[in-house]
Amino acid sequence: MFIETERTPNPATLMFRPGRSVTDGATADFATPEAAEASPLAAALFGLGDVSGVFFAPDFISVTKAEGSADWASLKTQVLGVLVDHFSSGAPLFSAAASTGPAIDDDPEDAEIVSQIVELIDTRIRPQVAGDGGDIVYRGFNKGTVFLEMQGACAGCPSSTATLKMGIESLLKYYVPEVTDVRAV
Repeated sequence: MFIETERTPNPATLMFRPGRSVTDGATADFATPEAAEASPLAAALFGLGDVSGVFFAPDFISVTKAEGSADWASLKTQVLGVLVDHFSSGAPLFSAAASTGPAIDDDPEDAEIVSQIVELIDTRIRPQVAGDGGDIVYRGFNKGTVFLEMQGACAGCPSSTATLKMGIESLLKYYVPEVTDVRAV
């Protein structure tokens, strides 16, 4: 099995492309070993000891190394071994439902605005972010503020605040005038 490896804008995160589907179209983010218990693969990656985050997307897996851990040269080989073993064995990706993350209750009167926001995120933002090994998930809209969860390589990326404020916030404000602020949750 050949697994392609790509750098991401986050130097602590690498993207691994196994050349086959990883998920059924959904994403799953594991920021702790406890959360990773929902997935045998995520648990095995955290079991390497130098992993601080695992993210599954439809066609890739992002792995974030722990702060202060060894460089990617040795960890990359270990991650590739875990991935090859998992995909070769045919083991399931999940053993239980993954957490959906925090959510803000939307006001039913904002349904049309929320629909516009979600469509922009799904069609214009998420595909770009996926190319960098991460995801941005809508979590709510309240009084002009859009709440987004940054996952995968985006969760700890040094440029994530700039992307959120200068890129995503600008785009949403332009197309949806009711948006006044964008915040990460």
